[in-house]
Parts: sequence; structure tokens; C-alpha cells
Amino acid sequence: MAVIEKEVRLAGSKGERKVAAIFDSGSTYSCITPELARELETILPLPEPMDFGTAEEGEKLTAKERVSLNFYLNGYRFSDEFMLIPSLSEPVLIGAATLQKWRLKLNFETDEIIIDPRVTKLRLLAIIKKGGDVYGKVPKECFLWRGR
Repeated sequence: MAVIEKEVRLAGSKGERKVAAIFDSGSTYSCITPELARELETILPLPEPMDFGTAEEGEKLTAKERVSLNFYLNGYRFSDEFMLIPSLSEPVLIGAATLQKWRLKLNFETDEIIIDPRVTKLRLLAIIKKGGDVYGKVPKECFLWRGR
């Protein structure tokens, strides 16, 4: 499985740091070393441990904690949940769930990450209800009606 290495800026409530991240479509989730995660953000326990298979036959790594971080690539902001994996070979690994969530594409011929800028624009759509009937979805800034 091919991977692409790019510098990203990670940001959490405790600080930020530039690191070399591995973008790997063969990894299910995004992962981070526990030491780096604790430096950047408050750690949360997983409801139950998650076991991850590795490229080494029969070997598995277990995550018991997670962290939510923003990461910046080519001037664009992304965010996701990262699993804390002890003895991770790289500081940060960006996995398939994050790639799919943000529609990031890996170009292995040019070693580039293809970003669709439209996906990076955050939107909030809300359902307006009046008397129990749903009228449709409209952007938050369009709310004029203030019914009971």
C-alpha cells in the first residue's frame, strides 16, 4: 500500500504543532502518538478498546483513547477524531475515514493530496418546524421566523 507524507499543522485546545503526517488510505482510522496527543488536547477514553490489524501478519495494536483535533494542509482546515496508538511509527497517520469525510484524494504519481475547496466550507443546515410540519432545510442565516 502506498502512502504520502506531508507536513500538517495540528491544533488543539492546548496548543499546536507542525508534524510530518502519513496519509494512508489503507488505514481505517486516523491515529496519533499518545505523547503528541496529550501535548495538544484533552484525551477522552473510548467506550471500549479498538484493535487494529497491522501489515505484520498476526500483529495488532489497541487504542483505548481518542482525541479530536484540527489539522491544516495547504491553507485549508480539517478536523477529525484520532485514535491514540502507543508505539506508532509516525507522529500522525491520516486514515481512510478522514480522507473520505473530507473527500481528500491521494495522487501517488505526484505525491500530492487533492483537496476540493468546496468541501472545506462549513455549513449548518437546520430544519424549520411550524405546528409539527417540516418546511425544509435552510441555512441558519436565513432564519427570520421565530414561532413558538
